[in-house]
Amino acid sequence: MDGPGGTTSGLVFGRSTGHEQVVFCQDRASGLRAIIAIYSSALGPALGGTRFHPYESEEEAVDDVLNLSRGMAYKNALAGLDHGGGKAVIIGDPRRDKSEVLLRAYGRFVQSLNGRYITACDVGTYVDDMDVVAKECDFVTGRSPDNGGAGDSSVLTAYGVFQGMLASAEHRWGSPTLRGRRVGVAGVGKVGRHLVGHLLADGASVVVTDVDERALARLRAEHPAVDVVADTDTLIRLPDLDVYAPCALGGALDDATVPVLTASVVCGAANNQLAHPGVEKTLAERGVLYAPDYVVNSGGVIQVADERRGFDFERAKRKATGIRETTARIFVLAADEGIPPAVAADRLAERRMAEVGRLRDIYLQS
Repeated sequence: MDGPGGTTSGLVFGRSTGHEQVVFCQDRASGLRAIIAIYSSALGPALGGTRFHPYESEEEAVDDVLNLSRGMAYKNALAGLDHGGGKAVIIGDPRRDKSEVLLRAYGRFVQSLNGRYITACDVGTYVDDMDVVAKECDFVTGRSPDNGGAGDSSVLTAYGVFQGMLASAEHRWGSPTLRGRRVGVAGVGKVGRHLVGHLLADGASVVVTDVDERALARLRAEHPAVDVVADTDTLIRLPDLDVYAPCALGGALDDATVPVLTASVVCGAANNQLAHPGVEKTLAERGVLYAPDYVVNSGGVIQVADERRGFDFERAKRKATGIRETTARIFVLAADEGIPPAVAADRLAERRMAEVGRLRDIYLQS
């Protein structure tokens, strides 16, 4: 990033991406290096969180924000929201590089888009951070209740994943419950921790793993009955595993993990779980039911979108409960058309973006 900020439309590092707009943001004094990507605004202003992560390179950060923003467009479409898809990444270690001035500088860049992009929390950013960003920006969700916001969106994210898991259980085993099932959760941070609570309350047996010992210690203190294994490779090979829930970073399902996966259902909170196109077909060929990630993890974006209306938790929760029905509908479509659920979900999302987005062609005087 050579200048104070720049914008491109659908062309990044010389390749076409299909995005409407990609913005590079830099403030040398605060150390801010950020990228904002808007995939589509067909359904309305792009909505998606800000990820703060120590990427190895700028190109790695670009790849991530492009994938994440595209996923948000599809997620928002299937969640029934009048929002397009966008995402932002801040390059750096949040534990070392995050500061008030950096977040406020970032807020001014978001503000400069004049509402085309609305931000929220993601990996490495929290409610308190959004309160700081909002000091410079009107287009921020996921703020604290004291500042007019909805608070931690991981609560409804986990709830939505649980709804998707109930739909998966009914489709696979004929009953919408995880009682008596063994569920493996990889990543017990903001979302995974809440998901474990729902699973235990439903009668599931839960085994977890996480690279962060602090997250594991907190979970053990809350739920002593949960089992812990050393790593994800151990988790996915457990012989008694019924459901695998990836709840950390993306790319959890790849050519190395899918062949050794023992679970017959995959349903988790992580974004972009499929490492590359074709993995969904391999899962289907192995008889593994995959609940598309951007469908089941949409509870958080439902929550922050509701904040724009004046947040009502029960209203947002009712909408997030619909994730179960949407997931079930995707499984039925996939079975009827002989396609993987990931493909069925994409088709439904693309249909809504095309049909509703077309209405913009009808002229309304401003």
